[in-house]
Amino acid sequence: MTGGSAGFDAVFRPGSIAVIGASREPGSVGHETLRNIVESGFPGTVYPVNPRADAVLGLRCYRSVEDLPGPVDLGVVAVPAGVVLEVAEEAGEKGFRNLMVLSAGFKEAGGEGPKREKLLVELCRRHDMRLIGPNCLGLIAAYTPLNASFAPVFPKKGNVAFISQSGALVTSILDWSMKEEIGFSYVVSLGNCADLNETDFIEALSMDPYTRVIAAYIEGVGEGRRFIRVAEEASRRKPVLVIKSGISEAGARAISSHTGSLAGSGAAYKAVFERTGIIQVESVEELFDLARIFSTQPIPRGRNLAVVTNAGGPGIIATDACSKHGLNLAWLSPETISLLRSRLPGEASWVNPVDVLGDASPERYRGALEAILRDRGVDSILVICSPQAVTRPKEIAEEIVKVRDSAAEGERKPIVCAFMGGEAVSEAVRILSENEIPNYPFPERAVKALSYLSRYGEEAAKAKVEDAPSFSVDREAVKAILERAKRENRVNLLMVEAFQILSAYGLKTPPSILAQNRVQAVEAAEEMGYPVALKVASPQILHKTDIGGVKLNLKDRSEVEEAFDEILRNASSYMPEARIIGVVVQKMVEPGREVIVGIHKDPQFGPLIMFGLGGIYVNILREAVFKLAPVTVREALKMIAETKAYPLLRGVRGEPPSDINGLAEAISRVSQLSLDFEEIIEMDINPLFVYEKGKGCAALDAKITVRHERP
Repeated sequence: MTGGSAGFDAVFRPGSIAVIGASREPGSVGHETLRNIVESGFPGTVYPVNPRADAVLGLRCYRSVEDLPGPVDLGVVAVPAGVVLEVAEEAGEKGFRNLMVLSAGFKEAGGEGPKREKLLVELCRRHDMRLIGPNCLGLIAAYTPLNASFAPVFPKKGNVAFISQSGALVTSILDWSMKEEIGFSYVVSLGNCADLNETDFIEALSMDPYTRVIAAYIEGVGEGRRFIRVAEEASRRKPVLVIKSGISEAGARAISSHTGSLAGSGAAYKAVFERTGIIQVESVEELFDLARIFSTQPIPRGRNLAVVTNAGGPGIIATDACSKHGLNLAWLSPETISLLRSRLPGEASWVNPVDVLGDASPERYRGALEAILRDRGVDSILVICSPQAVTRPKEIAEEIVKVRDSAAEGERKPIVCAFMGGEAVSEAVRILSENEIPNYPFPERAVKALSYLSRYGEEAAKAKVEDAPSFSVDREAVKAILERAKRENRVNLLMVEAFQILSAYGLKTPPSILAQNRVQAVEAAEEMGYPVALKVASPQILHKTDIGGVKLNLKDRSEVEEAFDEILRNASSYMPEARIIGVVVQKMVEPGREVIVGIHKDPQFGPLIMFGLGGIYVNILREAVFKLAPVTVREALKMIAETKAYPLLRGVRGEPPSDINGLAEAISRVSQLSLDFEEIIEMDINPLFVYEKGKGCAALDAKITVRHERP
């Protein structure tokens, strides 16, 4: 669905709802959904549909969809899967605008389920009727108000919208939210996402006035490129928090190149989230820790945190958490310290973290907080309260609220709390929650939440990254190589072909000649000059070193002839069915720092560019960074800095620094190649030698895999 939130009015704020399968039997999906709609106070018209009832829950019941008095904004379907298509056809004929199918038994069930779901989508499209689900829990719109779900809880009003591809997670979170005092603007169970999906709802909610934060549980994305565009626009309007499940490599398919084996779904989603500004979290707890702070607090100007505490230990824990999560303990100004000295006992600590001591009164907390709030060097504040014998948590919470409310416009800063304990601080936590001051049970969780808030502010303040440069390249040369491979029905290019492609895109490669016999190998070696390397040339053999298909530093004719014979014997023994074209004779070059640069074509999101330590370290460390193409030179520099290769490239123990800028340009050129030729689905340059600063880099080996589109 396009058109943003306006197109969702009939979903979130329908004027009329029909519940098809409205049952008189308590505990059934149809009965509980109808009851929830009625008890939520929905102001529109409700039409129960049940051929065997005259009334349900005091509402007149209609025998069929055909008997309804007119079109309906939202049809809620709670009938067996085998009947859904018939109901959907009737709803389409009646002019329903939207259909939400709670019934299971579709794609998720196997068997006839996928076919049934496909027919349902086709039917809905034929009638210009949008579909939510099937196999979903329903939806909740707190401000309508509407609970069109069979979830047993109607949450309090708030400004967090939660969308989920797991209905079970929705019910658990709704129940948990009541205790945690978390309110929602909308809660949507997406089900199978057969039509309306996570991208549609993120787009609509990003423009919704009741929603400050979008939180989502996502198992997969259906429209990768559109998701990128929508998510980028949405995250510029408001924070989008996502927990993505299924990111382990256990379920990833085996791909021949190192790049593919390292990518996995997790790398692709991480790259997409970074590109779009989506905040990826690791747990449901973290998802709502961040939802709390993003939905209530202003964005800080920087990373400087001040801590006010009545206990030394928790203050130290907060300090350690700052170091871990990238926050700075703010340096308090002389004026602030002077003010604190005048308000706190002599035994108190006037430097950050500010320790107001275990006997701190509410007034002492207030005095410290007021002084710190005025300090322009402080960007955010954490207030810690440990319940001790003389502590009055409730009154302390009330003073925090008063200070926050009385702050001048220029003094408005994020204030979060860590009132530690349970029953002793429960009343204080309630007061903080009612006044939109997030409380966390321990300081480290509060600091982590603040760190995300600070990073979001920094990213939002950055200018849009520059467009990827367009280098001068020889596309026609690459096109000719790929067309030849297509004619010969080859998906794995020869190394000499890969080198020709890299050269066409401005990457250096050593002199390389394909030799099909011993004589040609010797002639090539003598033409380019010794020493040389020999590498097996076969479309089927990708990892040449593993099978004894590489011989290095050959210094004369006899060594070349012997190496040629040995390589062919090894290759034939390893893979008798392989087509051995010959060997590639390659000029030995000066060694440099070994890195790997690659392309992985993700089926959902397009090409990912990979960088990491190369050579033998690829399989040992399995450490690499992936970015979504296009990758600018500036983004490539950031990629390099994120890896273990970076300290080595900068130079260690007196070694000269490597040409990091030249490497970044090479990565950006590879990015351009990945976008110019979509048929390239995998590429490894391993190793890519990086030389001293100003001397560039050179590819020593390369593998390219292509996919030929059928005519």
